[in-house]
Amino acid sequence: MSPATPDYLPTGNPDLPDDTATGGTLAAFVAAGCAPSPVSADSQVPHYVGLQERRLRLSALFPGERLVVPAGSLPLRRRCGETAHRFRPHGAYTWLTGLSGDDQAGHVLVLEPTGSEGHEAVLYTRPLLLRADSDFHSDRRHAQRWEGRWPELNETISPRDLRCEQLNDLPEIFAGPCPPTRLMAAVDPRLDDLVAEETRTPAGDGELQRALSELRLVKDPWEIGQLQLAVHHTAVGFDDVMRALPHALRHPRGERWVEGVFNLRARAEGNGTGFDTLAASGVHACFPNRTYNDGALDPSRLLLLDAGVETDTLYAADITRTLPLSGRFSSTQRDVYELVLAAQDAAIAVLRPGARFRDFHQEAMRVIFEGLREWDVLRISSEEALAKADDFCRRYTLCSSGHVLGDDVRDCTQARADARLNDVLKEGHVLTVEPGLYLQPDDDTLPPTLRGMAVRLEDNLLITSNGSKLLSGSLPRNPTDVEEWMDRTLGG
Repeated sequence: MSPATPDYLPTGNPDLPDDTATGGTLAAFVAAGCAPSPVSADSQVPHYVGLQERRLRLSALFPGERLVVPAGSLPLRRRCGETAHRFRPHGAYTWLTGLSGDDQAGHVLVLEPTGSEGHEAVLYTRPLLLRADSDFHSDRRHAQRWEGRWPELNETISPRDLRCEQLNDLPEIFAGPCPPTRLMAAVDPRLDDLVAEETRTPAGDGELQRALSELRLVKDPWEIGQLQLAVHHTAVGFDDVMRALPHALRHPRGERWVEGVFNLRARAEGNGTGFDTLAASGVHACFPNRTYNDGALDPSRLLLLDAGVETDTLYAADITRTLPLSGRFSSTQRDVYELVLAAQDAAIAVLRPGARFRDFHQEAMRVIFEGLREWDVLRISSEEALAKADDFCRRYTLCSSGHVLGDDVRDCTQARADARLNDVLKEGHVLTVEPGLYLQPDDDTLPPTLRGMAVRLEDNLLITSNGSKLLSGSLPRNPTDVEEWMDRTLGG
């Protein structure tokens, strides 16, 4: 029989009727006469051989200290009272363990100090509930009967150079005298309560999170391959959308049809989408975070599609294209599109090792500033104003022109500003370049022909030894190429 579940581990929903209880004759009947059910090798996430080296790099930063990196916990609140939300492990946990499945909820990686230097990696995991266990039927989240076959301990760790222990035993390591401890806080609330404040290194939790972000900034060849795979699947999803546009244009919720078509590709080829797909037509595209996707598609307007596939290893693409739903840009639409494209081209041109991270955004803003001034939208001409182009453009651009990309779509956000925003680019950095213009429908500083239009172009780029590589180069960017792409795809 499995040991009782500790209070800090997630359990079933206590509000549900007790329709899963078994005991006595029924429990014995259900447990008898069943064949072994090993996990299929085809269903396991690809293993990466560099995991131990990653953990060694983290270990070297914190000698003599215990490091606690949780996968995260299931949300305490369920959808519709019963249905569990899908679980995705924290990016730092996956980066250190290579484990990325739904079954990792509640699991914890602990790097135990082995002396003044070095650590042993110990993975605390939930035991597989067997048919003879009392919780096999009653635990709707973790029992085979409800969720299907999950890996046993030896199946989880055999290729990963980890010692594995029962998750139920985790509280014991915090019960007695503890070495100085650093915890990835606010990832699993139960661990926040379990690890006593007096054992934690002052400011240690934040320093651990910053270190894990900064270690992940430069991608190795395996990670770059995963990101390129995500980009490839995303490009196929954009082609799927293109072929579906005739139907989407006829549907009263055409934006949602577009979303569904792309999301089908994401689920078929990977773990799903790396973020909520944004399919916004016309005025809806003026709001960069609007993911309701509930509008119709107007053939005279533009469609802004911001989407990305996340691989099974949780590396995500993030690409945006703006498409003329008629198949051809109007003259005004083309003017706006070409200004954004010029800004993106200028930003990409400055990407190289040694360039400041902020340089590409400032270069994009310089181009947009000049374009808005040429349109007589910004009536400012001094060099001082040009030096503050970002300030003046923000009314029309709203946000920055890119971010770090990796095993979170906005990766490494806990890194210090001096290691990310204020630092220089290095070979192996992967980032998005995504300038946009969001010309609000109620902005009286704009000519009426521009109001209610938005254009964003977003591509994924790898910093190389002498410049950058456009990972998403298979998707057209030039407006004429976009029109030809639409002709070719719709015609096929």
